[in-house]
Amino acid sequence: MCGLAGFFGPPSRNDCELQAIAQGMNDTIYLRGPDSHGVWSDQANGIAFGHRRLSILDLSPEGHQPMVSHNGRFVIVFNGEVYNFKDLRKELVAAGHAFRGHSDTEIMLAAFCQWGVLEATKRFNGMFAFAVWDRDEKLLHLSRDRLGEKPLYYGWQPDGTLLFGSELKTFKAYPGFSNAINRDAIAGLLRLNYIADPHSIYEGVYKLPPAGLLIWDGSDKRPEPQLYWSLKDVAESAINNPFTGSEPEAINELEALLKDAVGIRMISDVPLGAFLSGGIDSSTIVALMQAQSTKPVRTFTIGFHEKNFNEAVFAKDVAKHLGTDHTELYVTPKDALDVIPKLPALYDEPFSDYSQLPTYLVCKLARQHVTVALSGDAGDELFSGYERYFVGRSLWNKISSLPPIGRKAAAGALTMMSARTINTLLAPFKGLLPEKYQHVSVGDKLHKLAEVLQVSNPVTMYQNLVSHWKHPEEVVINGREPRTALTDSSNWPQVPDFTHRMMHLDMETYLPGDILTKVDRASMGVSLEGRIPLLDPRVIEFAWRIPLSMKVKGNQGKWLLRQVLYKHVPKHLIERPKMGFSVPLGDWLRGELRDWAEALLDESRLKREGYFHPAPIRHKWNEHLSGSRNWQYYLWDVLMFQAWLEAQK
Repeated sequence: MCGLAGFFGPPSRNDCELQAIAQGMNDTIYLRGPDSHGVWSDQANGIAFGHRRLSILDLSPEGHQPMVSHNGRFVIVFNGEVYNFKDLRKELVAAGHAFRGHSDTEIMLAAFCQWGVLEATKRFNGMFAFAVWDRDEKLLHLSRDRLGEKPLYYGWQPDGTLLFGSELKTFKAYPGFSNAINRDAIAGLLRLNYIADPHSIYEGVYKLPPAGLLIWDGSDKRPEPQLYWSLKDVAESAINNPFTGSEPEAINELEALLKDAVGIRMISDVPLGAFLSGGIDSSTIVALMQAQSTKPVRTFTIGFHEKNFNEAVFAKDVAKHLGTDHTELYVTPKDALDVIPKLPALYDEPFSDYSQLPTYLVCKLARQHVTVALSGDAGDELFSGYERYFVGRSLWNKISSLPPIGRKAAAGALTMMSARTINTLLAPFKGLLPEKYQHVSVGDKLHKLAEVLQVSNPVTMYQNLVSHWKHPEEVVINGREPRTALTDSSNWPQVPDFTHRMMHLDMETYLPGDILTKVDRASMGVSLEGRIPLLDPRVIEFAWRIPLSMKVKGNQGKWLLRQVLYKHVPKHLIERPKMGFSVPLGDWLRGELRDWAEALLDESRLKREGYFHPAPIRHKWNEHLSGSRNWQYYLWDVLMFQAWLEAQK
């Protein structure tokens, strides 16, 4: 795991200048690669690369980057891992290639020589972002893995120079970088709690999309990225060619795929462990790790003193059953408060999934013991685990037959009383409800249902379910929501089932934009490599071929994944209501975080800075403080922008 930076433009600087600039960009991402660093330049072509290394495979100097291919044609800086490098090495040795060391970077360069950059990239099973300079063709290639586990930003400067890097902070180190704030991106942030690709917080700077490949020859023509792999094609092909075996056959095949996906991600020359929440996904990964390990696997869990947010007790039971070497840390509001000042530098642009707090803390905990940690992310998107899949499908089935006027009337009835009044009236009866519903704000839920009742089609309902601020353009001054994969229907697959449509949209948008961004920045912020076995392309393609009936039974998702897990962990240790990796943020904002939040949301400050209309924000803040509504998600979106903006001064 590493970081990269560089630029390619008019050849107006000498090598010393090129390398000094590249080194300056490189130094900003020290935490992505504290073990070594290097720069390379080509004065005649105006190109320079910088690289920071976190040594995972081949700890010797033979793994140092930037690296040049044996024939001298290709130069690479690479962030990530290619897990099938051993299989590729066998093919390449058979084709006549020889190798100095055993790093996957050297395998990649040989693959480029053998098959070309595009065809070689299609063969890589891994998480990666790389920049490759082709000396023969005078072409720069930028590429990113299939689902976007590893980040890569790019953008052209006014003089025609192309900048690129693992993080935006590398751009700010380039002399004269134009860093005008993208107001449209702020509107997108308020909608989704992240800035969706290809956009970034800066105008003219873009995220290379997952599975993207950008090729540029330095000319005036600025190319668009092409895709070397398409989730849309995978989904459509799978629906047309579904798995036709029995349920036992599907369980066995999935277990075999997952076992290999986990096994190749356990290859490491440094200590390795895993995150364990005690839920379906992480427990499955840890169980398959332990089944392939001769010693106890190191596992790590974050806990909370607030009972309704604490999964640590369940993780501890799973760890005990599997026999892992388990470590847990209980988080306090002070721990969260201590992390908040780090967030702007950690994420480089506003990002407001508030589980970023425990994610950073569990990464920090793990890094004290290991350098690599496996994660159970992506199980919900692949095997239908999110509550919105069940709520969305059920709601649409119920309301789609109602005439619009009937839906409007029902929505009006639900909002006749304020959410606070509803909660007050129901408070005496909460003790009669099942425990998982006793801490739910019924008033907030009913008001959100009223919003959903008025949508005109199932996709709009899904978009409503995943939105925070429903009308962000009314909050951001001169901001217009940018077009993203969530709103561009031209790239949606032709799938007949609404649940599959939601799963696809989540994998295209929420997974790379939120989940993978959160894991990458949190882990890299403490120099820890995170690996995600469920994003093995073989697992993805198989999961899409599985019929929905093997993913969802009744109102419970991830049925097939559960069956694999139950071969290793007793059902009673797993079956419980899903909690998610969250924190009691709503309470913290009324308590320990109140003064910090009040300072950032001060009305005069908002007016002076000029990015937000203060009125809707102050209204939600006051309602939240009074306890009449829980606006934690909405407020955290604004707070994370405000904290980021303050850090730019």
